[in-house]
Amino acid sequence: MNIRSLTRGDGVVIGAAVLLLIASFLDLYSIDGASDSSDLPSLWGSGPVMLGVVLAGLIGAALVVVTRALPQPRKIVGLDLAQFGAAFTVFAAWSALGNIFDPIGGVDNVGSASDGPSPGTGLILALVATLLMAGAAVATPLVPALQAALLPAPKPPQPQPYGAQPPTGYGYPGAPQQGQPGQSGQPGQPYGGQPQPGQAYGAPQQPQTPQAQPAGDFSPFWFAVPVPRPLFAEDGSQTPIAELAPGTWYLAVEQRGPGLVAQTQDGRRGVLQDTSGIQRG
Repeated sequence: MNIRSLTRGDGVVIGAAVLLLIASFLDLYSIDGASDSSDLPSLWGSGPVMLGVVLAGLIGAALVVVTRALPQPRKIVGLDLAQFGAAFTVFAAWSALGNIFDPIGGVDNVGSASDGPSPGTGLILALVATLLMAGAAVATPLVPALQAALLPAPKPPQPQPYGAQPPTGYGYPGAPQQGQPGQSGQPGQPYGGQPQPGQAYGAPQQPQTPQAQPAGDFSPFWFAVPVPRPLFAEDGSQTPIAELAPGTWYLAVEQRGPGLVAQTQDGRRGVLQDTSGIQRG
């Protein structure tokens, strides 16, 4: 699961689910003139409220958030799990609204209407939570402001000051690769090497200027993707073998038509077909 794929709308759904969970332990209804409210039931004490409001809302929020964080959307009967989750949240809000008008499930009250039970704190908070949850779940695919990333993308690495030792290790652009000359501790000329033609014996050897590569040659480079993107197998099949996540540097080792052959940290290689907006290291 990739939490960086969560949106602001998903953050509203998560916050509303937490509020609903807190509200479920509060009073279902209140009675005017009651001296002690400790004996009043919570939302878990009513079967219709527990099933139609609390559990339906929590299940719907979980389906919406988990589906967004999965690499590939899961479908049931042709519908995404997120759509099922949105339907659960709308049903929970509708059930909470109905219980506001009838907090004790249709039991006849003794006495006047002013003496009867009224919606409790937990039921009112549950209505607010389910309305927020349903609104965010339905509006996120439609409102661009809610589709923004919940967690900001990490900043690209800053250039090192002159003379400083750059950090090393896989996943950082510019890290020394095994077998590459010119890095620290690797001289450009082996000890005891023969002088080049046209050079006097015993004269100091001049550093060799590397030959420029033709413009058409491909040079491996580090890159990062702006959004999660699938990495497909090199045999041309459309089966994803991995998912490239924002904030991680990957090594492009080959050009494959409009795409790139990329290598992940665990050594897997595949084709990145969508290279739009990538950041080169």
